[in-house]
Amino acid sequence: MDAFVGTFKDNKSAPIHRWFQYPAGFSYRAVEHALETFPVPEGGTVYDPFAGTGTTLVVCKGRGISSVGVEAHPLVARIAQTKVTWDLDLDKLGREADALLRSLPRRVSSSRLPRDLPALLQKCYSPKNLTKLFAIRDALDRVEKVHRDLFEVALIGTLRAASAAATGWPYIAPRKRIQEKDALETFALQLSHCLEDLRATRAERRTVPARALEADARAPPLGKGSVDLAFTSPPYLNNYDYADRLRLETYFLGMASTWGEITERFRSKLIVAATTQVDRREGSARERVEGALEGLDPQVARELGEKVEKLSEVRKHRRGQKSYDLMVARYFEDMAQAMTATRRLLRPEGRLVMILGDSAPYGVPIPTEEYLGKLGLGVGFSDYRTTRLRSRGGKWRSNPQRHHVPLKESWLLLRA
Repeated sequence: MDAFVGTFKDNKSAPIHRWFQYPAGFSYRAVEHALETFPVPEGGTVYDPFAGTGTTLVVCKGRGISSVGVEAHPLVARIAQTKVTWDLDLDKLGREADALLRSLPRRVSSSRLPRDLPALLQKCYSPKNLTKLFAIRDALDRVEKVHRDLFEVALIGTLRAASAAATGWPYIAPRKRIQEKDALETFALQLSHCLEDLRATRAERRTVPARALEADARAPPLGKGSVDLAFTSPPYLNNYDYADRLRLETYFLGMASTWGEITERFRSKLIVAATTQVDRREGSARERVEGALEGLDPQVARELGEKVEKLSEVRKHRRGQKSYDLMVARYFEDMAQAMTATRRLLRPEGRLVMILGDSAPYGVPIPTEEYLGKLGLGVGFSDYRTTRLRSRGGKWRSNPQRHHVPLKESWLLLRA
């Protein structure tokens, strides 16, 4: 199955997908395989409830298939919509790009850094390079709105590429220094990639409908029975804080400047998949998960109740005392709501396909794909099937704090 679904590395050099490398993404090849396995009827629509930066939408648009996705993070949703906005006057776009690039050296010479910059930004760039980045950001205010989002995506893609600190996913390491790249040159290269990829798109594909909505997968603003296939890769249950991973980008754009603002503006809107999203004052994890899932599958509710109860006890004796119990409970509660909403959107004979990873917080195995498959039956799907894709977690084996439970990535298919 690996040969069909690939890995996230496939996106790094693929046209349009390469514009922004999102953390914990999935390969465009997985979407292609799903579309070939479950053909969408002419005039049909594909839906992605966790659209991220639009991998599913980009593939569908390139194949002439209408698509819609929802993404709860405002910045990520904006990037996704930009990646599927192809109906532009490319000659005019090119001229404005050239004019912008010519103006930047002059703008840099008169630019000054903003006051009270977040410390993270100051640690990741030299003052000279940071001044250049802000000069680009300020210059975009004068760009025509129809082109501004594209130029901003090129700038966002520049941030990590031009940094003097290690800024790869998943962690930013300001103390680990690397060769800093000139911001103006890096931005020019990023922008050239965007223009090159748009020029290579087929003219008849540029107007194919593709929408990335800033919305919640648990309550998508779409009509009942409006989609034929749902394809997605939800957050994995691996304590990965998606909001924090975009801290560099949101700080630079002025969308947040503190941990608290990230929580209020982004983290609180996302499906729970990290301990940073839960609060011990929420009460008993076991009561919560059993209450939420009992009506969907009593056995799953009971098994998860026992596992989160075990996690509640184990955490008391572990350094850090991470709230994995509440994280697991909230995750399955949120995912059950998202699956319920997705089932409502699917037409008869429609399918939901998800790429999922299992987990083992504090060494307690959580077979995510099996539990979600059974819960899927409870929300109205007729049957489900899981397929193992690959093993996971091998790179962490040397970590003495890490559990040794084998993990995997799977393909979960649910039929309406």
